Amino acid sequence: MYKEILISALKETVFMVGYSTIFAVIIGFILAIVLVVTDDKGLKPNKFIYGILDLFINILRSFPFIILMIAIIPLTKLLVGKSIGTVAAIVPLTIGAAPFAARVLESALKEVEPGLIEAAKSFGATNTQILFRVMVKEAFPSIIRGIILTIINLIGYSAMAGAVGGGGLGHVAISYGYNRFNTEVMIYTVIVLIILVQIIQSFGNLVYKNLNK
Repeated sequence: MYKEILISALKETVFMVGYSTIFAVIIGFILAIVLVVTDDKGLKPNKFIYGILDLFINILRSFPFIILMIAIIPLTKLLVGKSIGTVAAIVPLTIGAAPFAARVLESALKEVEPGLIEAAKSFGATNTQILFRVMVKEAFPSIIRGIILTIINLIGYSAMAGAVGGGGLGHVAISYGYNRFNTEVMIYTVIVLIILVQIIQSFGNLVYKNLNK
């Protein structure tokens, strides 16, 4: 009985985390690009744009996920037509993870050696070429590592989402474990989450090492 419930919940968690990762990384990458370009040492420095975007990201990151999930219920209903369930959870998961993704991707892009950027400028490369053919290319291993961190972060968020009707392993832990005082289910849920995180982290480390060779 519990095996079927856990397998179903795992599928829901993978579904939520998978789609949320795609959306969060896309949004985070766009934000990271703007932050890097408008930074004081960026390709087109702009203190106003950088300051506003930096403040916006910091504000979103300061929200505890549970509070954020409840606060954006109207937006979730507007986008998916309901506020609970696996599909509905993707909205707050994306919004919660996008600022995190933006920061880790920004850091990855800023790791690129300034000398490479200056060399590209001396050869007459445009800002777009420098950004995508130099910075993104050189930072790609770190970008992958940042995406892996985002996925792991989202797994934790998805578990919290389950506590308020988001489905997945978090829902099983609360409904079948905590509410029914079933310690066995709680332990199984934790074990599955640990294994899931370890698999993703190991895969990410492997990819990172291969890209860095």
